[in-house]
Amino acid sequence: MTAQPTNLSGLDLRAEIDRLRKDRNAVILAHYYQKPEIQDLADFVGDSLELSRKAAATDADVIAFCGVKFMADTAKILSPEKIVVLPDMDAGCSLEDSCPPEKFKAFREAHPDHIALTYINCSTAVKALSDVIVTSSSAETILAQIPKDQKIIFGPDRHLGGYLNRKFGRDMLLWPGVCIVHEAFSETELLKLKAQHPGAPIAAHPECPPTIVDHADYVGSTSGILQFAKTFPGDTLIVATEPHIIHQMSLALPDKTFIGAPGADGNCNCNICPYMALNTLEKLYLALRDLEPRIEIEEGLRLAAKKSLDKMLELASGTVGLGDLGARPSGD
Repeated sequence: MTAQPTNLSGLDLRAEIDRLRKDRNAVILAHYYQKPEIQDLADFVGDSLELSRKAAATDADVIAFCGVKFMADTAKILSPEKIVVLPDMDAGCSLEDSCPPEKFKAFREAHPDHIALTYINCSTAVKALSDVIVTSSSAETILAQIPKDQKIIFGPDRHLGGYLNRKFGRDMLLWPGVCIVHEAFSETELLKLKAQHPGAPIAAHPECPPTIVDHADYVGSTSGILQFAKTFPGDTLIVATEPHIIHQMSLALPDKTFIGAPGADGNCNCNICPYMALNTLEKLYLALRDLEPRIEIEEGLRLAAKKSLDKMLELASGTVGLGDLGARPSGD
């Protein structure tokens, strides 16, 4: 259970977090979708698996993961000897919620000739039921190594799975989950924005529905979108993913303009992840102070989940964290 911030008025939270970071020998991780104030004090900012791997390589005793629960779980899977805390244990994920382990297990049993290629945005129990975990940066490389005649279940994100099916001519059986953030983008509003900025390319996350991805000049993970922002030749980029990634873009490229793709209401407010927003400086301070709420995973389950993560690293270690699903060919 997450401790509720009380009696913290007057505290210099940034100074206290820095003190506790040293006292606890802690490393602070922040996903790109965190608020700028959290990104700015983190030791590492990045994609979920990239962060877990960086934390595992440190000599820290404590990992404070400012993200959502499946990300903190992944950090614990890779660093069982470290204490892993999540500022708010209610910081979940609509994709994880869409794929209950017992239903996924039944789905697998109903299709025994399929292997399970599973997006990292899922629970530890679903990872344990999977053959290979993929990220949005490693999915292409891994799928290319699986024979065309091998039947595949892909879950829990049907938009990412559908994108891969279309791009590579596959027929993976898709679990019907979606990310509520990326589902909220509006094609009509995106086209209006594009008309206002006719020279600006669009970079989109593959969790977006086809009505958004089909208009994108670049499709990739958050890390990939950030890299594209650094290399595209223009000065304005429309970004179709959770808008807090724009903070890192603006820090790295202050002379460029980044515009968040709008939702149905014509602005990007509805595309802010409500789960990511649960983490605050107050809750991070309390998590470091109390070492709670703490991630705990039964060892047998951890090892079963680690097998599917290890398989991903074996097949695509060179792409993990690079975030590149590829730019759309010119003329498409």
